[in-house]
Amino acid sequence: MGNDITTAQSSIEKERQNQRREKLRLLMLSAGTVLVLLALWEAAVRLGMVNAKYLCAPTTVLKTFFIKLTDPKPDGAVLGVHLWTSLKLVFCGYSLAVAVGVPLGLFLSYYYTLDKLISPIFEIMRPIPPIAWIPLSLIWLGIGTTAKAFIIFVAAFVPCVINSYTGIRLTNPVLISVAKTCGASRWEIFTTVCIPSAMPMAFTGIRVALGNAWSTLVAAELIAATSGLGYMIQQGRSFGRSDIIIVGMFTIGITGAVLHWLVGLLENRVIQWRAER
Repeated sequence: MGNDITTAQSSIEKERQNQRREKLRLLMLSAGTVLVLLALWEAAVRLGMVNAKYLCAPTTVLKTFFIKLTDPKPDGAVLGVHLWTSLKLVFCGYSLAVAVGVPLGLFLSYYYTLDKLISPIFEIMRPIPPIAWIPLSLIWLGIGTTAKAFIIFVAAFVPCVINSYTGIRLTNPVLISVAKTCGASRWEIFTTVCIPSAMPMAFTGIRVALGNAWSTLVAAELIAATSGLGYMIQQGRSFGRSDIIIVGMFTIGITGAVLHWLVGLLENRVIQWRAER
């Protein structure tokens, strides 16, 4: 018996080591791909295959990044100020979209009457691109932060509703039948069966919404902005500075990736059974 346990533990440890090696191999492969791409980019600019006026070299981008950490020129603010402004803007619009969109999608899918009342309005508004709301947001909310956050809210709201709605619809009918057999009320079935079952799809919507929020940021910061990563990119275009534009783009990408990773950690905390797989 003891030998069997030791053998099982040894097999488990060996499997974990193999998984760690595989993760390391994939990480090195990904890093190598990025380095090769950067090397090709640098070589294309250095050899004159690409005009540096239109696409600067990666080394120039890196140099500009460090300069922008302390130098507000030419767009009027250092990189940290731009990043903080954009983070506040994205957080306001995105967090409100998640707080409203996820529960709305869950309730719409579970309660038939509510679905029939609200879904037609939602289906009409869903195809409208967030940028199309900019003129109305200026009329309703002025040119301050509220108008910008509203545009981001619209971009993030739709995927939150759709994925939460779909998650409830994909709940296993057998689980619902078992709950009914055990005497669970309609509300108890909703809270103990349907919502936990819908969480993976709901978090998928939350992830998509985060991407939408960042992708809409540049358009939102067109509204009378004086700082922000979107504003920085627009100013880079005005000055013909491709290095400024690319620094802004990469900052958005890296920040979005970090936030996406944090959402993944939250998902693993909320959905324990997925984290254990």
